[in-house]
Amino acid sequence: MSEEGKYLNRESWKSRRKPKYIKEKKKGEFFVHESSIVDSDVTIGDGTKIWHFSHILSNTTIGNRCSFGQNCVVGGNVKVGSGVKVQNNVSIYDGVEIEDDVFLGPSMVFTNVINPRAFIQRKEEFKKTLLKKGCSIGANATIICGVTIGEYALIGSGAVVNRDVKPYALMVGVPARQIGWVGISGNTLKFIDGVATDSYDGKKYAIIGENLKEI
Repeated sequence: MSEEGKYLNRESWKSRRKPKYIKEKKKGEFFVHESSIVDSDVTIGDGTKIWHFSHILSNTTIGNRCSFGQNCVVGGNVKVGSGVKVQNNVSIYDGVEIEDDVFLGPSMVFTNVINPRAFIQRKEEFKKTLLKKGCSIGANATIICGVTIGEYALIGSGAVVNRDVKPYALMVGVPARQIGWVGISGNTLKFIDGVATDSYDGKKYAIIGENLKEI
């Protein structure tokens, strides 16, 4: 509140506390909303947009053409590829690595310690979580640390993933279980004589061994 006992208006707030943010860099441009904070030693790629009330911590690398919604926290020491879309209310912690074209739905959750305690520091025990190219994580899903999500896998909303996920796998439930396969487009695949054709792009897939392969 102001000295007169009234709430600050928008312009007064801006002049009271000016957040750190950058709009340009040598090789191109990206956008950071003025309400968000970018710490030092951060690399952000061309065409990336970071929206309201977000915080990018030190030693974080973000690729080109990414989008971060409201209230996101990234890092420190996090690597995010290009073309990644992060919806509102997502925190990407130290230990998480995200490859290109990954989708993170609103309010999905990462962890980085298996057995957290408020009174014990376990920074040396952070487990690596890897999200491979093109996978999608649905709203409110939880990814337990130490797992790898395979290329183009689709994790349903609200699922809890506590083990590695195969490429193209469709996962739902608590704990998450595989109920099918999806194509690169994210469409569920239906097999006829051992072959599935994605209606979106005409790509064909077959199950070879225990894994889905594009043919």
